[in-house]
Amino acid sequence: MDDKSKARISKRADGVESFKVMDILARANYLQNVEKKDVLHCEVGQPQSGAPAIVAEAATKALIGPPRKVMGYTDAFGLTELRQKIAEHYRVAYGQVVDPKNIVVTTGSSGGFLLAFTGCFDVGDIIAVASSGYPCYRNISGALGIELASIEINKEFKLTAKELSTEILRRENAGEKAISGLILSSPSNPTGSMLSAEELRDLCEVCDNAGVQFISDEIYHGISYGKKEATALTYSNRALVINSFSKYYSMSGWRLGWMVIPSELVDPINSLQQNMFINAPTISQTAALACWDDESIAELEGHVEKYRRSREIILNELKGIPSLCIAPADGGFYVYVHLGDDDVGPDLGSVAMCQALLEEEFVAFTPGIDFEDPQNGLGDRRFRISYAGGVDTAKNAMIRFRRFWPSWKERVASHKEKS
Repeated sequence: MDDKSKARISKRADGVESFKVMDILARANYLQNVEKKDVLHCEVGQPQSGAPAIVAEAATKALIGPPRKVMGYTDAFGLTELRQKIAEHYRVAYGQVVDPKNIVVTTGSSGGFLLAFTGCFDVGDIIAVASSGYPCYRNISGALGIELASIEINKEFKLTAKELSTEILRRENAGEKAISGLILSSPSNPTGSMLSAEELRDLCEVCDNAGVQFISDEIYHGISYGKKEATALTYSNRALVINSFSKYYSMSGWRLGWMVIPSELVDPINSLQQNMFINAPTISQTAALACWDDESIAELEGHVEKYRRSREIILNELKGIPSLCIAPADGGFYVYVHLGDDDVGPDLGSVAMCQALLEEEFVAFTPGIDFEDPQNGLGDRRFRISYAGGVDTAKNAMIRFRRFWPSWKERVASHKEKS
């Protein structure tokens, strides 16, 4: 067939990697829905419980009334009342005064990333990312022609002011292009590590002094275990904060998030939002007004308690396998695991292990290739377990994993003997 008869594919699109966890989800769903297997989903960060009951009720009431709401366009930055509630959230949770005019309601955090990257950076600019991090940072920025500086995380699975300063100085001494921005999540996906307030303060200070635009991804705030989250807004008036209703608020499919932006970005982000998205989904915004009601918060804190119990189950079971190195899991709902030397062999790393676990035990974990810098070689040594799916899922997944593990070790040992 003549190429002219085919649809045109841009180099930009052709160069974007797939989001591997969604590929795994597709296979897990096939096994579950077509082959009728009892699949345990520990691959995606999707809360089991769904939106709070009164949030769902608010959506229903708005749609069917009486009176039935039109659900037309909102202002580009979102419903004024919702932005006011988000501002109040910052006052209550962090003691920070945020002007609602600096709040942008977005189409999920993904819409926020796109607005932030296009609003702050040009083609050829350099954004720093952690060597273990959310893959869409790399994929979205790469599609926009933004270059990446991958900074190796430390032994605590963190990127701190120390690591950033070292990379800034190295580039300066080597005559390389300076870093224009940094995007970092705390608590982290995939590692679960969380910056202390002091570490976040120091990171903001380095960014401000070096002219590095800091984008603080705070979508896992509200889900932590013994440590208190801090927001970059406390330490910098230049930082751009991204948050979401998908994680703590259990509204992943509602596609709703928000940004808090510096005043100088209000006009450019407004223009971008108007042209790219017009506004975030009106029905989702309307329902989200109920997120901070006492009844909602009580329900959501119940979700966090379930995450806490699931986390304890997984960590306790993994402690019984001494060859594994486990990241801190301070917050969010992931446990990130590094396989020991005796746990892997040629062509038998975390990718093969996760595939085998899914096909043989019907447990879906995500290999580290989705999260690791492709250059560091660690993607096939690490894997992520999501415990967002409930206590029973976590418990049964670990029973199956522990049952699977001896056969995996035998497979690796046998392969090494033969090679």
